[in-house]
Amino acid sequence: MAASSDAQRWQLLLLLLAGLMHGASSLFVVKNSNGTACIMANFSATFLVNYDTKSGSKNVTFDLPSNAKVLNSSSCGTENTSDSSLKIAFGGGHTLTLNFTRSTTHYSVQMLSFFYNLSDTNIFPNASSQGSNIVESVTDIKADIDKKYRCVSRNQIHMNNVTITLHDATIQAYLSHNNFSKEETRCKQDETSPTVVPSPKPTTPSPSPVPENPSVSKYNVSGSNGTCLLAIMALQLNITYEKNDNTTVTRVFNINPNTTKGNGSCTSHLVTLELRSEDVTVLVFSFGMNASSSQFFLQGIQLSTALPDAREPTFKAANDSLRALQATVGNSYKCNAEENIQVTKAFSVNVFKVWVQAFKVEGNEFGSVEECQLDENNMLIPVAVGGALAGLVLIVLIAYLIGRKRSHAGYQTI
Repeated sequence: MAASSDAQRWQLLLLLLAGLMHGASSLFVVKNSNGTACIMANFSATFLVNYDTKSGSKNVTFDLPSNAKVLNSSSCGTENTSDSSLKIAFGGGHTLTLNFTRSTTHYSVQMLSFFYNLSDTNIFPNASSQGSNIVESVTDIKADIDKKYRCVSRNQIHMNNVTITLHDATIQAYLSHNNFSKEETRCKQDETSPTVVPSPKPTTPSPSPVPENPSVSKYNVSGSNGTCLLAIMALQLNITYEKNDNTTVTRVFNINPNTTKGNGSCTSHLVTLELRSEDVTVLVFSFGMNASSSQFFLQGIQLSTALPDAREPTFKAANDSLRALQATVGNSYKCNAEENIQVTKAFSVNVFKVWVQAFKVEGNEFGSVEECQLDENNMLIPVAVGGALAGLVLIVLIAYLIGRKRSHAGYQTI
């Protein structure tokens, strides 16, 4: 019995050691020409990547290794005030980049980028493509000037087919003392929920003035096999959030084609359209395919945008379980009526005059049209009204003819 108990203790100890070794934090430092640290980061990271193989799509999970190195192309920025970046290289040509920006009161990781190489067979075995890809996203990593950002909880950053999870992170940019500050700004994930005091009147979101309908724009996404997405549509965002004065508002924003750039990616199972505007708004549409029914559909929408008057200046929302804008592969989906797609409780998208086709696009032109149910219903209304009026006219005419016949029957020839 004693030997068995000792064996169990050893097994438990080994499990604990394995748990400590997995995803161990690493310290990364960027120094200026004088050897003074301007960026310090201590965290562990886990990567989840979906990629194509010859036998279909595959998910792979891997950790940021302990031998990851800071690249010389990392930068302290101009006079240590702006445009600083931390670039971490690992494996067979992979790079994780944190781009920092600052204001008078705080600094933030404005953009997080991940460059990965599918030719690295140790991480991506049997990849059908040997090229390199890059994904990026704005983040909610933010702290006051001269304070370190601290987040014990995991922080997930979703970027198309890649999810990066940061664990036990301590990050600081624009250092003034060549080391982490003693003071810190904790992430929202670590904050404990405050005690909720019942209010006498429930607060309801106050609506903002609704702008005019947005402008229609055309988007095109192409890959190695040609065009995989054609889309013509106008887009409007509905966002509900809490302002600095604790009031809740619902704002409506139009996507302006003149200030928006579109790109995307094509795979055999996923087509993405990424729209990026000048106000750091990133809107991603993901189209999936049901192979058994040969249908394509909008399966996911992600949004990351800045809201200057909000308590949380970076607003994020995502839903990968949608089923909208659906049509047969090879055909196109068209809807002139306004459609509302509810993404989360706080975020929805209004789509106007949409015409979209994903995956199989021949000759860079839309295929046969499949009308939406809303358009079909709108067409039925005038038909029904016209039929009712025709029936009413027919009834009046019959009644008139019967009335005349009875009237003539009441007279006799003298």
